[in-house]
Amino acid sequence: MTREADFIARLRAIATHPAARGLADDAAVLPLSGEIVLTHDMLVEGVHFLPTDPPGDVAWKLVAVNLSDLAAKGAAPIGALMGYGFTGDPGWDAAFAEGLARALTTFGLPLLGGDTVAMPATAPRTLGLTAIGQAPASGAPSRAGARPGDRLWVTGSVGDAGIGLAIARGVANGPAALLERYRRPVPRLGLGAALAPLAHAMADMSDGLLIDAARMAAASDVAIEIALEAIPLSPALRATAGDGREARIAAASAGDDYELLIAAPIEAQEAIRAAAEQAGLPISPVGTFTAGAGIRLNDRGEPLPLPARLGFEHDG
Repeated sequence: MTREADFIARLRAIATHPAARGLADDAAVLPLSGEIVLTHDMLVEGVHFLPTDPPGDVAWKLVAVNLSDLAAKGAAPIGALMGYGFTGDPGWDAAFAEGLARALTTFGLPLLGGDTVAMPATAPRTLGLTAIGQAPASGAPSRAGARPGDRLWVTGSVGDAGIGLAIARGVANGPAALLERYRRPVPRLGLGAALAPLAHAMADMSDGLLIDAARMAAASDVAIEIALEAIPLSPALRATAGDGREARIAAASAGDDYELLIAAPIEAQEAIRAAAEQAGLPISPVGTFTAGAGIRLNDRGEPLPLPARLGFEHDG
């Protein structure tokens, strides 16, 4: 049996949804109705994950980052298509498949199909996933739509994955919880569905709070002012990096947290807090949208210069 045939056999054991047709066909057939949300994210070794990251964690992250996009639309997962590039390590492929099965089972996401290809010997591992979701009855909120006077809310805590990446690279020490936040993010699917009807705009925080808030403001043709002291930091991050201004700016410009950013009117705040409490997740107001353009940062009312780097951006 070839490596590709062996890997597809592993996937066939995972892809049990009728629409997948046992992965014996060239396409999945999925009956759908209503508004459908489609998203596609790729992970490239050396860009989105380290060569030393466990393959099972890479599989988890591939699933989670796509589901985070669905969460930002309040969408319920329906299925996924995966693209996988082989690079000559059957053990890595097998561990990836095992991790993929765990992630798909955890989030109730059926694997419906995809494609596998052989990569050149020197190429980095390259993986892609297309996630399909069902939009809520209220509609899928856009990144655009924030209005002057709206508050900006963020779920969970900010900056953990940035420290986790430094730990994975061996340039920092810290608790396993922070490394876990980098390697195995958790998409906020349930809370996203609850918040969608309350939001004027919503997006997931993949590249960093500052840069993703700025993108939301730009898409909405408004300005955003972020209160540095309001940014929620986890106890693990504070114990590792401190709670000062420098640590908070670093957290606000780090990526890979995959929390949700929500723009909503003041009158929605009680409903927002209730939804977060029911989901068992903290949620914090960290900024205000105003008329104008751009992003401003302050600390207890003191204006601060923006950092040179607002968050992660691909070069070129």
